[in-house]
Amino acid sequence: MNSRVASLVLGCLLAAPFRTDGETVSDREGAVRGDRQNLLNSSRWIYNDIGEGFAEASRTGKPLMVVLRCVPCKACMGLDAEVLLENNELKPVMDQFVRLRLINANAIDLSRFQFDYDLSFTTLFFNGDGTLYGRYGSWEHQHDEQNRATASLRQALTGALAIHRGYPANKGALAGKQGERSAYATPIEMPTLKGKYLEDLNWSGNVVKSCVHCHMIGDGIRLEQRENGKGISTKWVYPYPAPASVGLQVDEENALLVSAVEPGTIAASAGLRSGDRLVSIAGQPLISAADISWVLHNAPDSGALPVVADRGGREIEGRLRFSEGWRLKVSNQRRVGTWPMRAMAFGGMLLEDLSDAERMKRGLDAKGMALLIKHVGRYGKHAAAMKAGFKKDDVIVEINGRTDRASESEMIGRMILGFQPGTKVATTVTRGGRKLRLKMPVQ
Repeated sequence: MNSRVASLVLGCLLAAPFRTDGETVSDREGAVRGDRQNLLNSSRWIYNDIGEGFAEASRTGKPLMVVLRCVPCKACMGLDAEVLLENNELKPVMDQFVRLRLINANAIDLSRFQFDYDLSFTTLFFNGDGTLYGRYGSWEHQHDEQNRATASLRQALTGALAIHRGYPANKGALAGKQGERSAYATPIEMPTLKGKYLEDLNWSGNVVKSCVHCHMIGDGIRLEQRENGKGISTKWVYPYPAPASVGLQVDEENALLVSAVEPGTIAASAGLRSGDRLVSIAGQPLISAADISWVLHNAPDSGALPVVADRGGREIEGRLRFSEGWRLKVSNQRRVGTWPMRAMAFGGMLLEDLSDAERMKRGLDAKGMALLIKHVGRYGKHAAAMKAGFKKDDVIVEINGRTDRASESEMIGRMILGFQPGTKVATTVTRGGRKLRLKMPVQ
């Protein structure tokens, strides 16, 4: 790993205390070891052995459900407990699967295990031959550690079973769900992780420090793209967009049921309505909101994808039409993977678009740029903005001549995609009633 990548990784780690979605339990080692002890004594779960999971699925003819869980992370604790306890609602349907629990990403096949790496709880459903049926991952549970609701997971489980019953006749429709070819077989071969982690966890030492966490994969993809001079692709600045990114509001319990469609959005232009039940997008059968996010993650920067929905028992067809720049309106603020991008885009600042009420108090235009600096990093790459003179509670009102209103998420994309590392971008801030001209460091 060269010095620039190493320092970016270090900056990401040093920024961790300020993260909200990556909060960990107090006894991380104890949590991991306790989870292992419970699962090793279970007759219903295969623990951390991918090969055994696929072999058992092939032997029994059952589909395989792979639960990837970052045990030290507090997010999704409520859902995780329900899954491990296999409550009365889940047990009958889970009995129809081979159940595999993975607690680290060290040795996963990167061409097969492609999902939203910022989630601390993800489930993938496979045929024993390795064909992926679908994905499940919930940001509702990610943002509420005590959320124990399982209706959306049960829907994904029953959806995967339906696909399994139709397999292999439906294999062609599943082609778009499969992962793309990866340049690296496993995460520990990626340049940002190579030499730091082994295939097996260090159970005789500090097991937590020997674990590749899923978000490190997404971080590594972006860092390598940045380091190689190719530039980070737009889809990795805004990975796995939520359905709301295209104007779709879906029901919390039934993620395929449209609860609302925002006027003037991509979903509205496709003719979708409240009450529709989504069947497929881009020809891919859907079982969860994570399946929708997978399609959007791989959607074109401009172009169209067919969508099929059930409306009162009748299938209707439409087209989701994407225009250049649509991803810039995707929110990525609450993702763990956004922290290292803040170092790249802003030199380590956390920004917030001021509300209309707060703008009025400060005498700022409701339509103009007003990004409050909520935090300025102090270490490594996250200290670059501090060294350039930026301070907490400054309000950014102009960047490179741009003064129109924009969110932090949009500006992360515009800075990373629009400027090369090492660029100093002219920026105006307000501080104590005065305007100051500073240079924002892009890294």
